[in-house]
Amino acid sequence: MKPYEPHVIEEKWQTVWERNKTFKVDEAGAKKKYYLLEMFPYPSGKIHMGHVRNYSIGDVIARYKRMRGYNVLHPMGWDAFGMPAENAAIERNVHPATWTYENIAYMRTQLKRLGFSYDWDREIATCDVDYYRWEQWMFLKMFERGLVYRKNSPVNYCTKCRTVLANEQVEGGACWRCGEEVVQKELTQWFFAITKYADELYEYCDKLPGWPEKVLHMQKNWIGKSHGVEVDFRLEDGTDMTIFTTRPDTLYGVTFMVLAPEHPLSFKLAQGTSQEKEVSSFIEKVKAQDRSFRGEISTEKEGVFTGRYAVNPLNGAKIPVYIGNFVLMEYGTGAIMAVPAHDQRDFEFAKEYDLPVIVTISPEGRTLDPREMTEAYVDDGVMVNSEHFNGRNNREAIPVIIDYLEEKGFGRRMVNYRLKDWGISRQRYWGAPIPVVYCDRCGVVPVPYEDLPVRLPLDLGVTVIGRSPLAEYPEFYRTTCPSCKGDARRETDTMDTFVESSWYFLKYACADYKEGPLDRQRVDYWMPVDQYIGGVEHAVLHLLYSRFFNRVLNGLGLVEVKEPFENLLTQGMVIKDGAKMSKSKGNVVDPDYLIEKYGADTARLFCLFASPPEKDLDWSDQGVEGSARFLQRVWRLVAEHVEKLSNVEPVYEPQGNDGDLRELTHRIHKTIKKVTDDVERFHLNTAIASIMELVNAIYRYIEKERQDREARELLRGAIETALVLLFPFVPHISSELQEMIGSGSDAVSNWPVYNELYVQEDRVTIAVQINGKLRDTCSVERDLEEASLKETVFSLEKVKKHIEGREIRKTIVVPNKLVNIVCS
Repeated sequence: MKPYEPHVIEEKWQTVWERNKTFKVDEAGAKKKYYLLEMFPYPSGKIHMGHVRNYSIGDVIARYKRMRGYNVLHPMGWDAFGMPAENAAIERNVHPATWTYENIAYMRTQLKRLGFSYDWDREIATCDVDYYRWEQWMFLKMFERGLVYRKNSPVNYCTKCRTVLANEQVEGGACWRCGEEVVQKELTQWFFAITKYADELYEYCDKLPGWPEKVLHMQKNWIGKSHGVEVDFRLEDGTDMTIFTTRPDTLYGVTFMVLAPEHPLSFKLAQGTSQEKEVSSFIEKVKAQDRSFRGEISTEKEGVFTGRYAVNPLNGAKIPVYIGNFVLMEYGTGAIMAVPAHDQRDFEFAKEYDLPVIVTISPEGRTLDPREMTEAYVDDGVMVNSEHFNGRNNREAIPVIIDYLEEKGFGRRMVNYRLKDWGISRQRYWGAPIPVVYCDRCGVVPVPYEDLPVRLPLDLGVTVIGRSPLAEYPEFYRTTCPSCKGDARRETDTMDTFVESSWYFLKYACADYKEGPLDRQRVDYWMPVDQYIGGVEHAVLHLLYSRFFNRVLNGLGLVEVKEPFENLLTQGMVIKDGAKMSKSKGNVVDPDYLIEKYGADTARLFCLFASPPEKDLDWSDQGVEGSARFLQRVWRLVAEHVEKLSNVEPVYEPQGNDGDLRELTHRIHKTIKKVTDDVERFHLNTAIASIMELVNAIYRYIEKERQDREARELLRGAIETALVLLFPFVPHISSELQEMIGSGSDAVSNWPVYNELYVQEDRVTIAVQINGKLRDTCSVERDLEEASLKETVFSLEKVKKHIEGREIRKTIVVPNKLVNIVCS
């Protein structure tokens, strides 16, 4: 028997696929398109098992869809700009470009060794000037339309990465990439006006049925759409302080106001009062704290009285104004009304600072005493202490109160969003330059389109920590103003790398297009992405930004669709020793080691079989060994019987009622149906389990040692079915074994079709009724003759007991379903 040598056959078939450009696609032909995409990797040096799992899942679907007759686009590229390359350059004294392109070359080789069916002719790297020049073009178009602007603002700053982070990039007070503490700085930044699309992005979450509910919930929560009212509280100097609230039913219970430290009124109100010094000190202390914690319920509430008061427009009450560490300038107006009786955060603050509590909502039939309350009452109820709104259900009163506020000129209906504009300025070198210049005479001037790209200089030695190295490089920043031709200075910040990943899926559709950013005809052929696959950690950042960017490009006439991803699968993590695999935890399994020891097919099979795609995968050395043993078993199935199979044609539906043949035939067709259904639903682990059961059935069939031609024809049909079904999962061994028995290779094989006749169970369960009441059930052969069925039913002990001594009037038979005995 020829031995199974995975490295030999895997290299062989990878060479065949590359030489024949098996997976290259174009937009020609009548086939229906299918765009399968996994989130592209950062070229960090080596792929990890999370990559192997993600890309194996995608490759199964891509190969399966090709076999179902689709024109499949399955591309790969590199999210190549970013801080790791720059930090590595400093640590290792190598240029970021050198480090990045060397990593890309190595990781490309790794991906090819795993046999993934990518169209490598569409490969892109976002650090290539031919890519980011069009990103700069898009920036200018957005600038023209008021979707890009510059302002001074407090920002999150990573002290280790030495750069600004968006709010979404701060996790638990730490940098999402390096884990270092994040602090606050005041900087002038460039912003994308994503808030102009907030309502669209929110509403369309309900029009993405192919997305996980968890991801849609996270996006909606981040956008944070709230219906409420803005209310003006008059200050002592006659000016108004405006708050936003979704709970106007609690307005009569306001006992203090709280401003965010960054609010323009915060210090202004305290000026000239005895509180001025204390307020100033408090503001500086809070501004230095991590902003990501300030809105959390668990944050310890701190505040300081400004020395000033506001007036409640509904009842004229004089209300003290505080500054608090738990109020964010980004949400609402940066000022809140505080209702301690009905908000736990306000309740805790009121108790800490000895502020009054006024109940405005009581539970039905019960009176709340503020002096006895140990926590805020947050449920619905009947309004009290609310003048002419007393006695109303608080929820029903909300629109009535808003009407009253608008009628009196105290407020106005408002929809508010938690989402804030996307700050894209980064004080780093290894990124796409922002295409604007600063002129003392003309101000901010966009770079003319004909002067694009603004190239990132590659002759710059990266050694500066703490600010953009470009700011120290006059050959880059010295330039001429496009308007007045005088001296000017280039912007030395670069764009957030999430900008590159917000449109790469569009560029894959026309990777070779040079005449503009996108070839509209080809983009419209492929978009939207039919299936997108990646980690749930990108639910807010990348996915939300991509949806926004796609809508902007739709408005620019570059793409027809508004939503980029039709369906989304978020795969689980790879876990080892109870934790996510990481170098810091010392629990990493090197894919290269796995491929060297077992081969790529074993690595793929284990990742696909060990867990459903959406669940975490617990690493198991025994599971890897088991996958390797199964492939050896499949190999022997063919290699030991190749002579028996080579001189017969495959048969999938033999004639006659031979019991052995019928049993295997049913197994073949049931497996085809089960695997088809499972792959369509991404139940890849159970699909593999079904193929394993078919292989076991084939071995049992072989043990019968049938030598007649019909038996051998069915054996070949069964083995070919198993190999074709295995192909999307383990393409190398499947291709080799199909070639071994002379059935050709597989990359373009048709997916097998099952016959519904053989999918039905051979036996059915019959419900046995007596006078319409269920008394028993029995299992019988499908389509059993009526006389035999009645004989079986009347022999049942429970039936005998219930009809004993009674007259049988008639027996109703519904074939394959029930028997109803009608008796006196």
